[in-house]
Amino acid sequence: MSAPTSRGGAAVGRLSDLSPVEAGAVMYLRLWGDGVEGRANAASDFDIALGANQGRATMLTLDRLCSLCAHHGRRPLVRHGLGCACLGADENCFAQMIAAASEGAREDAMMMASLIVRPDFAPALASLSEELGLALRRMTAAVPLPTTGHQPPISVLH
Repeated sequence: MSAPTSRGGAAVGRLSDLSPVEAGAVMYLRLWGDGVEGRANAASDFDIALGANQGRATMLTLDRLCSLCAHHGRRPLVRHGLGCACLGADENCFAQMIAAASEGAREDAMMMASLIVRPDFAPALASLSEELGLALRRMTAAVPLPTTGHQPPISVLH
């Protein structure tokens, strides 16, 4: 019998089931949690897709958002590995929060934020979620999000 899995890490789906914004949110959460190299890869993606100024601003938003989750979370968010095709419960909540905020569904984003962080930090998390979600929307409108997080988007003719 295997060891019990944390509820936050339990697989609830697959990344391929998510919208591009949701999948991007999970990928960048994973990259941020992967340390300095992962964060550098995320920053590079943002710079390539959004330009230097907007890329830096988006990376700062990601850093603030993930730091808020790490320092004021109800508990640590459980992430799957970068190459994992599974979607964990915590990752799904994070992705849904980002997507809802980017669509202007602020009350839904606040509800999900309150599941991730203490209630007094939920408004800040929802606001940062909207910023990141809108940036991910701009990225997906311009080019598809990279699937690995460490390769820049490549244009394909056929």
